[in-house]
Amino acid sequence: MAAGNHRFTYEEYEETADWLRTQVSCLPRVAVICGSGLGALADSLTETITIPYKDIPHFPHSTVEGHNGKLVFGKLNGKHCVCMQGRFHFYEGYPVSKVTFPIRVFHLLGVQCLVVTNAAGGLSSDVAVGDLMFIKDHINLPGFAGQNPLCGPNEERFGERFPCMSDAYDSGLRALALEEARGLGFESFVREGVYCMVAGPSYETIAECRMLIALGADAVGMSTVPEVVLARHCGMRVFGISLITNQVVLDYTSTQRANHEEVLKTSKQRSQDMQRLITQLVGRMD
Repeated sequence: MAAGNHRFTYEEYEETADWLRTQVSCLPRVAVICGSGLGALADSLTETITIPYKDIPHFPHSTVEGHNGKLVFGKLNGKHCVCMQGRFHFYEGYPVSKVTFPIRVFHLLGVQCLVVTNAAGGLSSDVAVGDLMFIKDHINLPGFAGQNPLCGPNEERFGERFPCMSDAYDSGLRALALEEARGLGFESFVREGVYCMVAGPSYETIAECRMLIALGADAVGMSTVPEVVLARHCGMRVFGISLITNQVVLDYTSTQRANHEEVLKTSKQRSQDMQRLITQLVGRMD
């Protein structure tokens, strides 16, 4: 499954959206992408309809531990929602057009707000393991190298040729989330920061981490940004949140090593808090 240049047609997105309409009675207005170990959020939904990715026309399949590979439709705090239990990654061998495929399908279904979650490594001294970092901006390193989901002919039916990214993460949604975090007593582990996407799947070297800090990144991960780019192209409002699951290694004398088991362990410990926060936020979305 090599990363190729396959691009989906508008009709293929429509075909998938039309098929999903036959499976669900109420269409979602909010979509949530669950990151590594964070799929339990979908268990909070009521009146659910669960559809495995393998049954959905044109949908890729998730191959990563901690990602279930299902769409869950239902209600979250009174709002019609769809949760992705498991996302797709560039490092799995998918081209960015496949990584981001669900976003345009959600747009055609009527989704107006996208919530993206991920597990990330902490770069800045301002974030600690277990923190929930509300994403205020991102650095798209694969995009700098030409791996942008909007490369190629523009599909005007989705959005304009050159979408603005200076307001990629909705400040109004972030302010609402901060308000909810205070109400839940989460101030001690909630931060705001800049997320940097790298392609993976290898974790970053010490020199690479030092470079990312110099660029202004607070956390680093291997996902999220392509979906956000496409969501903004479609005009969706976006709220992003990184769970800081490990601190990156910055010292050559350190014996610490980044590993996926640590990521999943921290995700499990903090996932309930993230779940409560997102549930409250979705309930207040317009």
